[in-house]
Amino acid sequence: MTTDSTDGWYSDESATFGDRLAAAREAAGMNQKDLAKRIGVKTSTMRSWEDDLAEPRANKLSMLSGMLGVSLRWLLTGQGDGVEPPDPAELPEATSAILAEMRILRTQADRMAERLGILEKRLRETLKEPML
Repeated sequence: MTTDSTDGWYSDESATFGDRLAAAREAAGMNQKDLAKRIGVKTSTMRSWEDDLAEPRANKLSMLSGMLGVSLRWLLTGQGDGVEPPDPAELPEATSAILAEMRILRTQADRMAERLGILEKRLRETLKEPML
């Protein structure tokens, strides 16, 4: 993968529920306030969903998918019928650079999280050993 590629924009690894919700909302031509009003929640609630600070209940998820024209599965997992990723040729160079750096940082964060898990396991094991 090249560093300026936008492949996998909505893949499981790179997009969260909030990212997909925001992308679908924007593709539908709505702002947060409009969508929040249409499904009967506060704008702050919509913002929390898009910022991945909270998740909507099942009835609101269903309303969101129907209103935004995407599958419920896509909203939750990134798989299925959803918003098409942007054409890399149409993205400004600065946007492509930011996306590329974000992908690199996510990869590094995943590696660090894996390493941290290994170290935590080793620490638990050493703490279980009898002290001499």
